[in-house]
Amino acid sequence: MNIIKKKPSWIKVKLPMGKNYNELQKLVSLHKLNTICQSGNCPNIGECWGKGVATFMILGNICTRSCRFCGVQTGRPEKVDWKEPEKVAKSIKILKIKHAVITSVNRDDLKDMGVSIWIKTIKVTRDLNPSITIETLIPDFKGEKKIIDQIINIKPEVISHNVETVSRLTRKVRIQAKYNRSLEVLQFIKKINKSIRTKTGIMLGLGETKKEILETMRDIKNSKVDILTLGQYLQPSFKHFPVHSFVLPEQFQEYKKIGLEMGFKYVESGPLVRSSYHAEKHVQ
Repeated sequence: MNIIKKKPSWIKVKLPMGKNYNELQKLVSLHKLNTICQSGNCPNIGECWGKGVATFMILGNICTRSCRFCGVQTGRPEKVDWKEPEKVAKSIKILKIKHAVITSVNRDDLKDMGVSIWIKTIKVTRDLNPSITIETLIPDFKGEKKIIDQIINIKPEVISHNVETVSRLTRKVRIQAKYNRSLEVLQFIKKINKSIRTKTGIMLGLGETKKEILETMRDIKNSKVDILTLGQYLQPSFKHFPVHSFVLPEQFQEYKKIGLEMGFKYVESGPLVRSSYHAEKHVQ
């Protein structure tokens, strides 16, 4: 059991409210959809849902991995819902979403690790929403290039995969994931299709040093990644990895400046920044 540290004054979460928030909440409940906004306890759910923006999570709500930072439930997943792609696509149309972010739990239990549902979701979403742009926030698919290649071939405007933390802490925080494998996934995407924008994110406050953060940023840039997000890690529960420190807003701004100087097209950096924060801007 880990004690949850009291949040500092600069971490202020907006309360969920407004017409758009209520409509999206009803729609998600009606179609029994999953969103990382809810499952991952995202602090920006009020702001994003208030704008009618959500990150849809496919392949259920139970992950086969047990990352110590993540609020998503882990265990034995339910059977694949083959009607899920249509539900997601119709919801996007009802909400008149112009840029959709789609992610998923890890499904290491499936032979294709769930990529067939990924492809069907993207195809149906485009069929019902011809002018939409899409960001796919993908798992590492165990580094299987034949599977990752299927995501690349369907050409989402942005493919995102999170490195999450520095190399030294990866085994403690991500357990089944590998730091170099995540970098290789990002490198492979750019190697196959240079026109697709790539994106990754890291969490701060897990015990990393400034030197390690800068080294990680350089590793990411050397992997030809276009967009970088940096945010404060917030402990989902007593059972999760403890917060080591709260990074000052000024420090986040310094990292943003350094990132832009390194050559990233976009750098989102702040205490409440998450992978999909301001995602609609990253496709421009």
